[in-house]
Amino acid sequence: MKAIHRPHLVLAAIAVWVFGFSHLRAESEPTPPPTSEATPAENWKPTWPKLKEFDSYPAAIQDVVRMAFEMHDLGLGYEYGSADPVNGGMDCSGSVYYVLQMLGWKNVPRPSDGIYRWVWEAGTFTAVNGTTFDSYEWKNLKPGDLLFWVGTYHVDAKRDPPISHVMIYLGKNAESGERIIYGASEGRRYQGERRSGVGLFDFDLPPPHTAGEAGSHFIGYSPIPQPHATR
Repeated sequence: MKAIHRPHLVLAAIAVWVFGFSHLRAESEPTPPPTSEATPAENWKPTWPKLKEFDSYPAAIQDVVRMAFEMHDLGLGYEYGSADPVNGGMDCSGSVYYVLQMLGWKNVPRPSDGIYRWVWEAGTFTAVNGTTFDSYEWKNLKPGDLLFWVGTYHVDAKRDPPISHVMIYLGKNAESGERIIYGASEGRRYQGERRSGVGLFDFDLPPPHTAGEAGSHFIGYSPIPQPHATR
């Protein structure tokens, strides 16, 4: 189901929502998203999927999940080069950058390759060469981890490594067991239906490729580097 572009509705909605986190923001920072100051149990909308072991997530990662669900509910489109919902949509790295900035992580890079370098220099990146979730390489994956791909679209030859896509892992649906991720896409699926825009998607791995073959490749994951501001 394709997201509908409604910039005027997004602007109106964001203008009246209150950002419920205590850290201060500069006026030049992106428009704050809708949130609530309610407790986790009170702050879970009936339309949101339940996640396995959500109550055991660190508080900062619970905030990431709730904000990802709120962003999904906005119905934002895919807007290349945007990192602010006021534009009616965002791209993949823009949607990740926006959430992390709003939740207090400092010095978050804007482009996907910058975010990759950020985690690589922190020494937290785990490479994945397997093509199924059965690989032992997934044993350290946790909700809130950043996910990286190459080959999802053509990037400048100067970008090395050629990271082209980043999203956030949110966990497993408590009912179906399906893995859920957050970010922006122009054609991934959510609950089996193709959609475009900012929000939730199924975490499916690309089909296997032979070495050197063009196409999308998932390359690994990393926890969000610390430190970050706490509520």
